[in-house]
Amino acid sequence: MTKRISSPKVTNDVIRQHKFTLKKSLGQNFLVDENILRKIVEAAGLTEESHVLEIGPGAGALTQFLAESARRVIAIEIDQRLEPILNETLQGYENVSVRFGDVLKMDLQQVITEECPPDVPITVVANLPYYVTTPILMKLLTGDVPIQTIVVMVQKEVAGRLGAVPGEKSYGSLSIAVQYMADPEIIMTVPKTVFVPQPNVDSAVIRLNVRPDKKVEVADEAFFFRLVRASFAQRRKTLVNNLMNNLFSKDKKDEILAVLNAVGIDPGRRGETLTIHEFAKLSDHFQNLINEQE
Repeated sequence: MTKRISSPKVTNDVIRQHKFTLKKSLGQNFLVDENILRKIVEAAGLTEESHVLEIGPGAGALTQFLAESARRVIAIEIDQRLEPILNETLQGYENVSVRFGDVLKMDLQQVITEECPPDVPITVVANLPYYVTTPILMKLLTGDVPIQTIVVMVQKEVAGRLGAVPGEKSYGSLSIAVQYMADPEIIMTVPKTVFVPQPNVDSAVIRLNVRPDKKVEVADEAFFFRLVRASFAQRRKTLVNNLMNNLFSKDKKDEILAVLNAVGIDPGRRGETLTIHEFAKLSDHFQNLINEQE
């Protein structure tokens, strides 16, 4: 089995030996702390029957730990230049399959079908590049892959937004989108000093337990998310003003006020104070209003 690369010295040695240059545009910050790597794997609750999807293996430090805990690891890496490094660091790990490409453009269902038995639950574990955290999470949560748990390292601020509750400064449309489909739990914060090279901000590991059903039922899911986005468009504005400016026209003010009164929501409130259940009620009532007008 290849030696572990979960230390700054070994990681830097591998990078130098392969004359690899890190790309800031790809958010390449390699985690080099064995204790944190173990905690990430523990948070994923892996067993010898687990099938894992890793996004952005980098030099393979986390991949090594995953391979030692799970039955199968499928690692997706966007940077083809890392192939010789991963060939070296993952040598002997027969249960790892590395695929090169952009995860946002991949058909993940096809990848899983080719790599795993039918209907096997998938655990996602990743140190996500900060610049694409949100689109990757939304793809994972809204796709057809049978994902059971997502454990990811993200920017500390983003982790706060994912788990935020009404009234908190970080609560927004991303909080609602994620909590509609999963239950978030921040596992730990991670200092920037345990990465090579060091990023500018601290990170956090968050676990998303994907819900078997959605947190709320809505008549029209697409409209529900349009309503949520509109309500947070300008955070300082009241709910009624945001809805007039970003979802309906200004001449619909009376209709908007009527709906807000019907569900018992003060039009002077701001979007950041509404619970996901209040947004669901609003969505269905506005949907009824639209249907009546058509």
